[in-house]
Amino acid sequence: MPVTRRRLITISAALALLPAVTRAAPQVSKFWTGQALGARASIRIDHPDAEAITARVLAEIDRLEDILSLYRAHSALARLNREGHLAEPPFELLECLSLAAAVNHASGGRFDPTVQPLWTLWAEAAARGRQPDAPAIAVAKALVGWHKVEMDAAKISLRPGMALTLNGIGQGYVADRVAALLEAEGLTNVLIDTGEFRALGGTPTGGDWPVRTEAGGFVGLRQRALATSSPLGTTFDAAGRQGHILDPVSGMPAPAVWRAVSISAPTAAVADALSTTACLLEDVSQMELLIREFPGSRLEAAG
Repeated sequence: MPVTRRRLITISAALALLPAVTRAAPQVSKFWTGQALGARASIRIDHPDAEAITARVLAEIDRLEDILSLYRAHSALARLNREGHLAEPPFELLECLSLAAAVNHASGGRFDPTVQPLWTLWAEAAARGRQPDAPAIAVAKALVGWHKVEMDAAKISLRPGMALTLNGIGQGYVADRVAALLEAEGLTNVLIDTGEFRALGGTPTGGDWPVRTEAGGFVGLRQRALATSSPLGTTFDAAGRQGHILDPVSGMPAPAVWRAVSISAPTAAVADALSTTACLLEDVSQMELLIREFPGSRLEAAG
């Protein structure tokens, strides 16, 4: 199912200060463009070992897609959805789902990775040029509910017909993992955009990374992440009225109360999940109550 929102993944990274013994090594700039996480992507790295670091970043993104992507038939997530169980699940899948579980609990179930059957229903109906009827929505809703998922280090199990999606947290999680890789390489001026922003340090000139929100303002990022969710940012229909953020309670797309919600947090995964959930809430006070459950998180813009 094609989506109407265009995403561009960009990674900019530079080594700010090198010890005197290595400073003489020539600074090399590597610029790569291609596809990653189902989107156009670009990476620019300024570092004496730029070529090798870029290769390691691409390998890490590819490895994570093999675990978390719904669009790779052999991924761990796709196999779990297809078979209903997954023995010895990868650590990254368990970690991502554990973060999702925390947001699910804090939001009273409004953030729910088990909405995939509803998403499939809406996407298939949109492909036929229609909207799902109430009985079909009721059937899909019966398959939704995080409490129905059984998960531990040895196995993840779903009830028949259930399926998971990480679309509300996975991009942020990948940004965090790439940030950890670059930090381990010694890179200190990093801005990663996987659809959600993750900053390590500031800009090479010393300031915060200025990131524009969809509300029109700027947020300065340093050792921090920012995610923006828009109920109509991706839509099922050509008219752009049926948004991709689905309410597990009603089974319907989030009402267009908000054009966009931007939330910052210490990690991109948390910011991603919180901004997605916030689009389902009716007012800013509800958003603030949710965000309060995650120390260091802030509502940056909602409108």
